[in-house]
Amino acid sequence: MVSKPAPDATRRSERSRRAIYAAALALVGEVGYPRTTVEAIAARAGVGKQTIYRWWSSKADVLLEAFLDLAGQAARASGQDADALPDTGDLAADLKAVLRATVDELFDPRFEAPARALAAEGVVNEQLGREVVAKLLEPQLQLYVARLRSAQEAGAVRAGVDPRIALELFVSPLAQRWLQRSGPVSYAYTDTLVEYALHGIAPR
Repeated sequence: MVSKPAPDATRRSERSRRAIYAAALALVGEVGYPRTTVEAIAARAGVGKQTIYRWWSSKADVLLEAFLDLAGQAARASGQDADALPDTGDLAADLKAVLRATVDELFDPRFEAPARALAAEGVVNEQLGREVVAKLLEPQLQLYVARLRSAQEAGAVRAGVDPRIALELFVSPLAQRWLQRSGPVSYAYTDTLVEYALHGIAPR
């Protein structure tokens, strides 16, 4: 009698993990974060609730990891360099291109609902907020820091400028307008943010 090979537990776990990611992202988009529960994620993914709690401590942790995975997949699919911003030698053009891509991502249906959910929950859930900053936001901001430092070395940014503060001149207004829906978010808007950040608003 030929024995059957033992099931591949690693493969089965990865399949379950993927199903849980997809379920969490879909549910947040369909019913919103408050009505998304671990039980609902488990049912949608076809796994037991205990499977989720074995890997994550809360639905917030599931959603954050699912979102990070989604963002990584999107970057790979688009051929983007996840470790650096473009550096063509034209700082304004590079920043405008990156912010335009950010606008596209912010309004991509796959990203918008989970991104808003994580941002909103992170305000009232300090631990989640810290994790969102550490795992999602700060790594992206450091790419801007590196690009601005490169521009400083090339003489395109004043030597005394702190890149970590400077990047907030164009990143923070975009985030605020998107989160609060306080005005239209467009390529023209982000291009203008870059122009104001790099050249100021005083008469020339």
